[in-house]
Amino acid sequence: MAFLKIENVRISGLSVCVPKQIEENTSFPLFDDEAYRNFVATTGIERKRKATPAICTSDLCMRAAEKLIADLSWNKEEISFLIFVSQTADYIVPATSPIIQNRLGLSNDCYTLDISLGCSGWVYGMSVITALISAFKKGKGLLLMGDTPTKTCSFTDKSTYPLFGDAGTATALEYSENVEPLLFGMNSDGGGYKAIIIHDGGYRNPVTPCSLEPLVRDEGIESNNLQLILDGMDVFAFGIKRAPESVNKLIEEFHLDKGQIDYFIFHQANLFMNEQIRKKLKLPAEKVPYSLKNFGNTSSATIPLTMVTELKNALETKSLNHIACGFGVGLSWGSVYFHTDKIVVSPLIEL
Repeated sequence: MAFLKIENVRISGLSVCVPKQIEENTSFPLFDDEAYRNFVATTGIERKRKATPAICTSDLCMRAAEKLIADLSWNKEEISFLIFVSQTADYIVPATSPIIQNRLGLSNDCYTLDISLGCSGWVYGMSVITALISAFKKGKGLLLMGDTPTKTCSFTDKSTYPLFGDAGTATALEYSENVEPLLFGMNSDGGGYKAIIIHDGGYRNPVTPCSLEPLVRDEGIESNNLQLILDGMDVFAFGIKRAPESVNKLIEEFHLDKGQIDYFIFHQANLFMNEQIRKKLKLPAEKVPYSLKNFGNTSSATIPLTMVTELKNALETKSLNHIACGFGVGLSWGSVYFHTDKIVVSPLIEL
């Protein structure tokens, strides 16, 4: 496990933008009433947000960033870092982060970087941007995080389509001395890369006419090779093992007092999996918030989205200790301890 301790950086604010379109899972054609009830009981997901074809992840992140910059009254010239974490970028080439930098009107001196990660993305992204700000010893940064997985899921695949929703988020960070350090523990296991995958469309398997042919993979699971494939059993076994293990190792390595952690924010995979993780860690339900019911699994956006939608008042009015844990596609996973002190949390934005 790669452990990191990063000093002199604080979280200043959070914002989230979601598509206006709400899609109810009751309308999913592969569900009858009983199947729907079982699905909700297992996943906790009743509805999600779906982007129109014209809206990309970058558009959602842009709106979140614009609102947060305004709410913080930041001078754009002082924003030195912009990290974009997503697996639904605008293009294969070029990277999306310089495009966002230009659209936001940030300085040409701004450091930009794309990171291709999903479920663990917020934790990994936080480790990168805080390390940069800490090393630079001044300045402000934006961590833009999101995905539009509904664009990658087959409408005839009950294992993916009802699970995933779209969102973009912005986390604002800045150099600040004498604040609590951020503590990270990171892992990856590429041996499990096939558990969550889109087979074609990259350079390993370029697009061919066969890429568009629908394939029946199991009952109620039909998709082509340009669409997301999810091995639910493998992902479940991975999540309930690695997530609690990651949190416990972070606590042990840095001698944290588990009882002094106000909130544990987990990647929102599905309710049953997350509840197994919570129970393994013996955490009280009131310390583990969920956003699954109304937003589904939003991939890299789930942790900041959950904080904004479920913890807004507490974040704005209290000094809090948190542990966040992301786990999934890659396979990759990681946990981070961080502190917030009456930060700015923008109201939920719709696009």
